[in-house]
Amino acid sequence: MVPPLPDPAAPSATGDSAARPDAAGTQLPQPLGDHLTRLAPASPYVDLDRAAWSRLSASTPLPLTDADVERLRGLGDPIDLAEVDAVFRPLSRLLNLYVAASAGLHRATSTFLHEEPPRTPYVIGVAGSVAVGKSTTARILREMMARWPDTPHVELITTDGFLYPNAELQRRGIMDRKGFPESYDRRALIRFLSRVKAGQAEVRAPVYSHVTYDIVPGEEVVVRKPDVLIVEGLNVLQPARPSAIDESTVAVSDFFDFSIYVDARTRNIRQWYVERFLQLRKTAFSRPESYFRRYADLSDTEATERALSIWEAINAPNLEHNVLPTRGRATLVLTKGSDHSVQRVRLRKL
Repeated sequence: MVPPLPDPAAPSATGDSAARPDAAGTQLPQPLGDHLTRLAPASPYVDLDRAAWSRLSASTPLPLTDADVERLRGLGDPIDLAEVDAVFRPLSRLLNLYVAASAGLHRATSTFLHEEPPRTPYVIGVAGSVAVGKSTTARILREMMARWPDTPHVELITTDGFLYPNAELQRRGIMDRKGFPESYDRRALIRFLSRVKAGQAEVRAPVYSHVTYDIVPGEEVVVRKPDVLIVEGLNVLQPARPSAIDESTVAVSDFFDFSIYVDARTRNIRQWYVERFLQLRKTAFSRPESYFRRYADLSDTEATERALSIWEAINAPNLEHNVLPTRGRATLVLTKGSDHSVQRVRLRKL
């Protein structure tokens, strides 16, 4: 069983690099690794504050521009190039190293088996609450990893496409539990990932519209043997839940080579959700075909009350009971502060 993560707001054992005197009494910087060994309690994680994390990529190029970040930024997520530099530059370098190591293991296994099977995609899962910024995280990672010469083909899939259509949710009586684990066609998602990992030339997934709030009939996204596949969704780190009608013990996360959980205090996520809801009145909600068209003309007070009502009835219980408990299953946790900036990074030791 994975031990629970400590409170993200608790003081870190790492801090900034301390100083130590040499033989002449001169203060010299203490290496980060030495500092971790001396101070960190026994834990399966390396816990770094923002400053310590950002220093890990001093020699890594930053391939994105302000225009790139503006294009990739999600609604309500104020990420900028400085945040990409401090957080995502070291993360992309770490992932680049992990992908290379995975390729080396693949070659070693092929040598042992006297086979030459094709290299399979490296799969990264990105999990977290509604409105926490996981979609922006996934898009930034896709762009940055595609700039590395050994992973030029990076694709991104969201699990929204594997939600049951609204008609099926209504038939099952769970329309008000959309986003909960039972609202997804888990078997279809597992079949999709199995085919990707098997190296099939083309694997298709359904398309979801946030405007119509439903699966788009007849539309598909096609994944064609990427170097890296990023899978983003609320419940991608859920463990398998066998039942009387589905005896499978395979979890979606079993297909992940690396996983990321985007974390923040619940009160901050709730505020971000309300702020995003208010912004959506002027964008997606205002479109004639929008499922939420009825909210477009609400006043600020009415919209805030409605957003909080939806949060308390649906998103908060899903976060508390389903999403947050999976945080400890992630390879890496990005913990955000109230301004959306990542303040701490927790990496599982190998």
